[in-house]
Amino acid sequence: MLPTFVIFFRETLEASFVVGIILAYLHRIGRGDRTASVWLGVGIAVILDLAVALMSYHVIHQYDGSRVQSILEGSTYVVATAMLTYMSFWMKGQSGHMHNELEHKVDVALSRGSLGAMVLLSAITVGREGLETAFFTLAIALNQEGLPMLFGAFLGLLAGLAVSAWVYRLGRRAPLGLFFNGLGVLLLLFGAGLLADAIESFQSIGWLHVLTGIVWNSQTLLNEGSALGDILHSLFGYAESPTVLQVAVYAVFLIIAAIAYLSLGRTHGTTHASQERK
Repeated sequence: MLPTFVIFFRETLEASFVVGIILAYLHRIGRGDRTASVWLGVGIAVILDLAVALMSYHVIHQYDGSRVQSILEGSTYVVATAMLTYMSFWMKGQSGHMHNELEHKVDVALSRGSLGAMVLLSAITVGREGLETAFFTLAIALNQEGLPMLFGAFLGLLAGLAVSAWVYRLGRRAPLGLFFNGLGVLLLLFGAGLLADAIESFQSIGWLHVLTGIVWNSQTLLNEGSALGDILHSLFGYAESPTVLQVAVYAVFLIIAAIAYLSLGRTHGTTHASQERK
């Protein structure tokens, strides 16, 4: 439940900011007549993203228990990890420029004069968030029960909308950097766990024959099927009997990602300070 809560909370928060910036800018420049176009694009994006998620889930589960399912699951984990990592770094590096960038895109769409340009802009902008959410949820759904996962997604959606409303009231005083930095770290932890799951899937079908020795066996102490074991597996990639390669990939990914993430923060902090001095 917790992974889907965090993912839906984060994606709802970002999507709400995107839509809010676009709508506020349209009203500020006297083009409130294009509001309906924005909501139409949002609706199209949600429908398409939901269709992609449902079709992907259906295709994977057509091959229950087969080698093809392991391949599809492992590939989904890798794609989800890549998207999680990219999303975390992109938000940390570009959040300060997102406002101006979106306003520029709105100007370009309006300059084309057609209704479809604004619909397409909102559909693509919001659709990217929805597609990320669809892949993350699909990766989680492969090893979690449906009801708790859906409940977490619903709570995350509500929490994201509530925080968006709170941020709207606070304006520039809202601690957006703190929000997205904390969520970025959590998403990197999710990504490490999904990458370890991908290694497990590929080793189970014989694609990776290296470092297959078991590092530990904690089944009697903390079974993955238990409530706590399931939470730790879903959140941090805990495995009761991981292979050497799983542990190595997990650790290397986290070390490299953490160093790069912290370095990115220092780089942007230095750049921002130098610009203020100028």
